[in-house]
Amino acid sequence: MTTPASGTAAELRTRIENDTARVGVIGLGYVGLPLAHALHRGGLAVIGFDVDRSKIESIEAKENYLRHLGDSMIEDLASSDRFEATDDFGRLGECDVILIAVPTPLGHHNEPDLSYIRITAEHIGRSLRPGQLIVLESTTYPRTTRDEMLPVIMANAPEASRDLECGRDFFVAFSPEREDPGRKDHSTSTIPKLVGGLDPEATSLAALVYRKGIAEVVEVSSAEVAESAKLLENIFRAVNIAMVNEMKVVLDRMDIDIWEVVRAASTKPFGFMPFFPGPGLGGHCIPIDPFYLTWKAKEVGCSTRFIELAGQVNTAMPEYVIDRVANALNDHAKPVKGSRILVMGLAYKPDVDDTRESPSFELIKILEGRGAEVEYSDPHIPETRRVRRHDLKMKSIELTPENIADFDCVLISTNHEAFDYGMVADHARLVVDTRDAMRAHHEAMGDRLVLA
Repeated sequence: MTTPASGTAAELRTRIENDTARVGVIGLGYVGLPLAHALHRGGLAVIGFDVDRSKIESIEAKENYLRHLGDSMIEDLASSDRFEATDDFGRLGECDVILIAVPTPLGHHNEPDLSYIRITAEHIGRSLRPGQLIVLESTTYPRTTRDEMLPVIMANAPEASRDLECGRDFFVAFSPEREDPGRKDHSTSTIPKLVGGLDPEATSLAALVYRKGIAEVVEVSSAEVAESAKLLENIFRAVNIAMVNEMKVVLDRMDIDIWEVVRAASTKPFGFMPFFPGPGLGGHCIPIDPFYLTWKAKEVGCSTRFIELAGQVNTAMPEYVIDRVANALNDHAKPVKGSRILVMGLAYKPDVDDTRESPSFELIKILEGRGAEVEYSDPHIPETRRVRRHDLKMKSIELTPENIADFDCVLISTNHEAFDYGMVADHARLVVDTRDAMRAHHEAMGDRLVLA
């Protein structure tokens, strides 16, 4: 395969418009894989890059390692002569457009970890050439694209590319991912895409690329606006979830059903948006993104008391849930120590196999720390995988009447549709429900059901 000829913005625009531009997507995970598929369906040739060789092998075998996306997506890509997957980052020079969808986790002290972005920028820098467009999609704090990623790219550029000028010879933009794994009413192609460049030309070029596979693209004035908008979207959710979690604690003390309260408030046709409580925050954005802004705020001499308070409320939820479990067991003359407890659901949300930041891991570790014997059941996750803070090394057990009856308590952490809640109601000695999954069985279960 030959390296594409270099060119100006006008030449790159022509290549994008006539579908001769080649797109490289770095990171074939929950964001990168569906993005690659959307742009491929839009007519562009795509090379997918990932350091995980097992993902490359799964694609070649036409098996989707992200089960909620289905095998048809992988089959479309693997069967096409306009797509290939590789772990050879030396081939980035073949790409006219490079889209970066790598993780931006937190460090041990909740500080931003940009190591994946920096490593990726080093690879890009080594292959930098005129006529390329580079777009960061990973969630991060404002000015990361301009002040963190771009300097690393330039520092690693070959001698022949050291004099290239961003905005004239190559172009850089930010476009935040908005994936929500398992959602049925929206997909990568239908969720509006924000785009902000380091200059107007970069914004225009990036928007042109995304319009190949995404129905609506919204251009904003800068990369910093796009970076900040992504943080606002997720902080909005984190703060409102914290509010309803805090209200849950208060209403529990007053013997008032928080889920019924939220549904009642939702009948107002304006000025209200429903958020529901849970055992803690999970997913790739909401538990992490607020810390990116609070960290950056300190650098510019500001405090983010409201956001930090929301973080404290949400991170306290697993301990609150376990206290509810302990009290419920105590009411049934059982201590936590030595009790057998089944956690239903390991994924962070219903009907997916995504365990990133799932509060279920924290619930299990707290229970084990208090001396409980813990198992889990999740039809989407047959065995645990290492996550940021935990490596449980556990296997899912089947949800059967015999298994349910064998536990002192069933703790519902994730409300998968695949679970038979009627069977749970019939055979469980005690259920602690953090998701209102047992709503239809309240009356039949009586004091065997506790909301948490």
